Amino acid sequence: MFSIGEFARHGRVSVRMLRHYDSIGLLRPAHVDPASGYRSYEARQLSDLNRIVALKDLGFTLDQVRRVDKIDLDELQGMLRLRRAELRARIEDDTARLAQVGARLQSIEEEGAMPSDDIVIKRLPAVRVAELTAVAESFEPRSITPVIGPLYEELCARLDRAGVAIAGEGIAYYEDAPDGGVVVHAALPVNVEAGGHDFEVVDLPEVERAATIVHKGPMDGVMPSVQRLARWIDDSGFRSAGYNRELYIEYGTGDPSTWTTELQEPLR
Repeated sequence: MFSIGEFARHGRVSVRMLRHYDSIGLLRPAHVDPASGYRSYEARQLSDLNRIVALKDLGFTLDQVRRVDKIDLDELQGMLRLRRAELRARIEDDTARLAQVGARLQSIEEEGAMPSDDIVIKRLPAVRVAELTAVAESFEPRSITPVIGPLYEELCARLDRAGVAIAGEGIAYYEDAPDGGVVVHAALPVNVEAGGHDFEVVDLPEVERAATIVHKGPMDGVMPSVQRLARWIDDSGFRSAGYNRELYIEYGTGDPSTWTTELQEPLR
């Protein structure tokens, strides 16, 4: 038998909580001393406590917990696994949102103090690529990142199965989707003929003139580089000719702070 304090420590809950559970009839102590009123608990009651806390974490009220307290163990485990997945997804989404807030804040802080010596105008040669495509909800990094990563993983797997060698750095390019959103093209340079593959083979045309900037770090923080490029284009009297391409010079391995991407925006 455990005192209420000992049982609370083993269950990682407060004594106050145990007293409340007792008062509402949710978890009665195994024994109450008639003279002193001291509550005592048995180790087997930890299972009951675990179920109560788990159901609370799932969002049930204590009144609802009382009604479903006898739920099947397998069903409870399934509910908890689902809740864990939901919480992980929420954390990932909140982390992405936090990165975007940080990137926007950096852009605001850099306004009026952005150097232009890191902008280079260059010609982009024509290149043959293998590609897979999908539609993202918007051009925000938090919408693009979950789409483009799996596309590249699948494209690499298909190229490997086909015995096709990759002939250069990855190139991502974008276009408006017919019904809204953005078509994401995840592409890798190859030297194969089109047709007969479970991926598209496309010839990207030459871009005579593009303004380029090198972005260091993960793409979740790309907004300051994108907007630095936009301000330079506007200040220099050029006009943008569409979405920028992304040339992945160093990407996907090691510390994300070392990733290197060249943003290439075609000019009119």
